Amino acid sequence: MQKTAHIIGAGISGLSAAVRLANAGFKVAVHEATQQAGGRCRSYFDAATNLTIDNGNHLLLSGNRHALAYARAIGTEAGLVGPKRAQFPFVDLATGQRWQIDLGEGRLPTWVLDESRRVPDTGLMDYLSLMPLIWASQSTLVGKAIPCDGTLYQRLVQPLLLAALNVDPPEGSAGLAGAIVRETLLAGGQACRPLIARDGLSAVLIEPAVKLLQERGHSVRLGHELREFATANGRVSGLNFGGEDVIPVGPDDAIVMAVPPRSAATLLPGVKTPTKFRAIVNAHFRFEPPPGAAPILGVVGGLVEWLFAFPNRLSVTISNGDRLVEQPREELAQSIWRDVCHAAGIAGERTPELPPWQIVRERRATFAATPEQNALRPGPVTALKNLFLAGDWTDTGLPATIEGSVRSGDRAADLALALRR
Repeated sequence: MQKTAHIIGAGISGLSAAVRLANAGFKVAVHEATQQAGGRCRSYFDAATNLTIDNGNHLLLSGNRHALAYARAIGTEAGLVGPKRAQFPFVDLATGQRWQIDLGEGRLPTWVLDESRRVPDTGLMDYLSLMPLIWASQSTLVGKAIPCDGTLYQRLVQPLLLAALNVDPPEGSAGLAGAIVRETLLAGGQACRPLIARDGLSAVLIEPAVKLLQERGHSVRLGHELREFATANGRVSGLNFGGEDVIPVGPDDAIVMAVPPRSAATLLPGVKTPTKFRAIVNAHFRFEPPPGAAPILGVVGGLVEWLFAFPNRLSVTISNGDRLVEQPREELAQSIWRDVCHAAGIAGERTPELPPWQIVRERRATFAATPEQNALRPGPVTALKNLFLAGDWTDTGLPATIEGSVRSGDRAADLALALRR
């Protein structure tokens, strides 16, 4: 008799678990509380700009093995596009200086030996000073492991770790930062080619997974909110969706709970979850990027941190954005637009008039990647034998990233498969 896997949550963690289990022969039922799949990794039509935009500008790298394998499994790897070489242009808005880091195409970080490919005004010893991050424990602060000052820090390490950890890097977990460094800067250019979903996150990573599951006879139910688990003999025995909507869970069935931490704590009292979160601010402007604009531009010395050039749109990301969540929207849009014009080279004698825009402020975008909060991340196994956890907030060994999300879904699915044996 075919086993059933119930996936609670249709974000990318839940969908990656669902696809993996469907491919392994399970009958899969996905239950999503909201009216759309994707969670924080989704696209939607925005009336203010008359464009389809993402709720966040998520960046993948060519070394994100789990995320790329998931994209291959749903047939959309070609939708993740980027330059053929791992090159990252930067601009300093305070000085006007521009440079490009070229990590090459190899498997070793030989780029640090070439003055023309590394950060200007840095030497080999500056890069060697990052080595303590590689073996740092997750309970150590970044600020205790490496010097958080100097040219290399300001022009590369700080932007990289701020984007990855979503906290001011010195207060972040050195162990999580080390995982990022090992999988990016130390892995050479073959692992660092930047990839973005040019047609939108939903079109590349979410909708194809839902379609694939449905076409294979699996179910994806939106607006289907789980209220509580029924348990017996140390297992989940039923799923209560309210009223008479109760689904029995067979003795060989599995459940993957891939919901936000607050929901997880409600559904599974006693489970550890992070308690502190940080905001991310994204801004989108309907404006045709200048000819030759880089798909991704690192920005230092201003409010903007990363500038993305899409067809008909310029978008920015600002991490650790709690300071901006209460700022008046139009005032914030004007400030960001000035930085965008400066960074993209489209400001002449005066800044062009503010084009149609949208500000997206995700107040609880990620858990705060500090040692204290990282210690609260649970593993995938729960006290209930057939219930497993997934989500970027679980203990993936990475900060809250798409790669971490997919890894958590894959890990939960593998545990469900092991349960069957």
